[in-house]
Amino acid sequence: MLIVTGATGRLGSLIVDRLLEWVPADRIAVSVRDLGKAAGLAERGVRVRAGDFTEPGTLKHAFEDAERVLVVSAGIRGGGALTANIAAIDAAREAGAQRILYTSHQAASPLSLFPPQKVHAATEEHLERQGIPYTALRNGFYASTLGYYIGAAPETGTLAVPEDGPVSWTAHEDLAEAAALALAEDGALDGITPPLTAPRTLDFADVAEILGRLTGRTITRVVMDDEEWISAAVAGGMPRPAAEFSLTMFAASRKGEFDVTDSKLEATIGRPAKTVEEVVEAMLRSP
Repeated sequence: MLIVTGATGRLGSLIVDRLLEWVPADRIAVSVRDLGKAAGLAERGVRVRAGDFTEPGTLKHAFEDAERVLVVSAGIRGGGALTANIAAIDAAREAGAQRILYTSHQAASPLSLFPPQKVHAATEEHLERQGIPYTALRNGFYASTLGYYIGAAPETGTLAVPEDGPVSWTAHEDLAEAAALALAEDGALDGITPPLTAPRTLDFADVAEILGRLTGRTITRVVMDDEEWISAAVAGGMPRPAAEFSLTMFAASRKGEFDVTDSKLEATIGRPAKTVEEVVEAMLRSP
């Protein structure tokens, strides 16, 4: 069985959709925390079982008959994320998986200013120590993240965020296709991959220019002081810990951590990657 974890999340659901185009449904299994959310997959012939990284005992049943397992990184902040990722990798190995795949990040590093990168680096090290074939998919920074910061800019004409640096914003759809290929075709991507990114890096000044072009109005990029931005975000309803976490992304981008591109993603999926313009245009169209 080809097993996908987190299959009801944004990335996981797209990965399963692509797999179903290439692989018979009876070869695909998913591990999800909420069985109800995966009812549609069960109707399509996918094996659906409950599994939770934070309850490792559930994974033995979820990963039964594993040929390859794709571990979608735990959406947990803090040290719990590493513990959860390791539990999933260990369960996949114990289930007899012949390859374990993991959704890492383009700039995974123990020295990163962005905490998730440290988790990804440590998870990659654990994965490498398992002694079986593995793939660490070093995904580009999800372009959908821009939606959190664009906010009301199309209406106000102002995109006000902290000082930043270039980021290789990359679409979920492209990363999902690469992951599905890596899962379906053994050896398609092996070991720690090159950065799987769109071909351009853009900062928020570029994003403001794109917004202006798409909306037909001038969008001014305003650089906010870090503490001023945190205060404004909290006043707007964002919990302070979330605002402080978000600021680390800006700090890492200033350092150039995300200022990298590579042709591997486009070579893998066999077509041009989605542009930020396409992603933002879709955001503007959605209700």
